[in-house]
Amino acid sequence: MKSGRTLTEMAQALEAQQTQKKDFVADTRALEMTPNGQLAIVNAETTQQFAITPHAHRQIGDRIGIPAKYYDRMRVEAPQLLQSNVNHWFQEQPEQRMIRTMGTDARAFLSRRYRRLDNFDLADAVLPTLLEMQGARVVSCELTETRMYLKVVTDRIQADVKVGDAVQAGVCISNSEIGMGSLRVEPLIYRLVCTNGMVSPDRSARNRFTHLGRAAADTPDAYELFSDKTLEADNTAFFLKVQDLVRDAVDRTKFEHLVAQMRDTTERRIEGNPVKTVEVLTNKFKLQQNESSGVLQHLIRGGDLSQWGLLNAVTRTAQDAESYDRATELEELGSTVMTLPANQWKQLATVS
Repeated sequence: MKSGRTLTEMAQALEAQQTQKKDFVADTRALEMTPNGQLAIVNAETTQQFAITPHAHRQIGDRIGIPAKYYDRMRVEAPQLLQSNVNHWFQEQPEQRMIRTMGTDARAFLSRRYRRLDNFDLADAVLPTLLEMQGARVVSCELTETRMYLKVVTDRIQADVKVGDAVQAGVCISNSEIGMGSLRVEPLIYRLVCTNGMVSPDRSARNRFTHLGRAAADTPDAYELFSDKTLEADNTAFFLKVQDLVRDAVDRTKFEHLVAQMRDTTERRIEGNPVKTVEVLTNKFKLQQNESSGVLQHLIRGGDLSQWGLLNAVTRTAQDAESYDRATELEELGSTVMTLPANQWKQLATVS
């Protein structure tokens, strides 16, 4: 598992970010892209300018209907044309938007109904619950440009998949403040022999919380959003639900069900050419070339030509990923490999 930051480093980063955040709601007619490519937020009293992050650029382009490839080309080759396009559509198709900023950057361009479930508040709510679990320890955490991750396991819930190959139960909590997905609470399996982590995505709405809330006030101007006492009360109740799901994610019954699935994978052999198996896996799940090479390398080194060996080759490759976001995606892919339908596994296992 990719290690990320220490818990202390995470806390320090969250506190530092909390002091730099400002959120605005504005009619797009009160917004302007400047000649130097910044976003100006104009109201009756002041004009504030922010550098636009690549993520916010993408959200602006998506919202006003400029294809990403053309938007990026204008950014590089014709910034005045981009400015003219963006400002034209801000005026011609006015709407209320929420702009999330941090320091000098505009980091998100969102719906005015976007519910602010911030990483600082989430960590403050769930960390005590996580750390009160017997035997709990934080094995990995990170704060990336798009998401926060907390990965915690407990040595009190443990089982062998094979003799000498033990796994422990855990939970992965992740959240995005800038519109890159919902708040998620998902079971985590931690393999002791190689410190691999496998995140088991829960597709049910129960374990995912969208950032959809009450619409901010409609206005022809722009204004800064401050703390809302009603919203704070709503979020307090909301985070109590999250705490319950955190406890549920490391439920022994759920863990034993996942372990049973893992034990089944140890019996399913790769009967064809392992190199071809990895090629099919690469094409099916759009792995990058270095990731494909890593999966093959770890599969061969592990010496286990089974479905269990393949999923562990994938999760071991996650440790080599440059970005923590991508590492977590590969940990989720390990779970996908584990739960492949029989016909899809046969396609992987028998290719020659």
